[in-house]
Amino acid sequence: MRLRELAQSRPRYGYRRVHVLLRRDGWQVNMKRVRRLYRLEGLQLRARRPRRKHASQHRGIPPAASRAHERWSMDFVHDALVDGRAFRIPTVVDQWSRWSPILEVARSMSGRAVVDALDQAIQRHGKPPIDHCR
Repeated sequence: MRLRELAQSRPRYGYRRVHVLLRRDGWQVNMKRVRRLYRLEGLQLRARRPRRKHASQHRGIPPAASRAHERWSMDFVHDALVDGRAFRIPTVVDQWSRWSPILEVARSMSGRAVVDALDQAIQRHGKPPIDHCR
């Protein structure tokens, strides 16, 4: 009865915290018993579902590229050397020809460095007509 009272007065407490409260009240009770009784009484909290990030939701399938230099896609590749030092490579790939206008290798790369690399590729090869972020 005391277990039920504590769980109802503090609905966000789990069986471990209720066990501590019971011990403070002078009850000599094992944590495994508190857990078993807590579950049998139906007091166990629902597990929280992780919230999905908005950026990871499905945005639809982009139309396929029909010629070279129509659409670029960007991603980051990272790995580590034998001695443990990490490096990153921002890659930009043409969707039609699989040609890569950008392959910059660096141990650490700021956003400014990525923007500079993209600007250089656009100056050299021109901007693709389809914006991939639409």
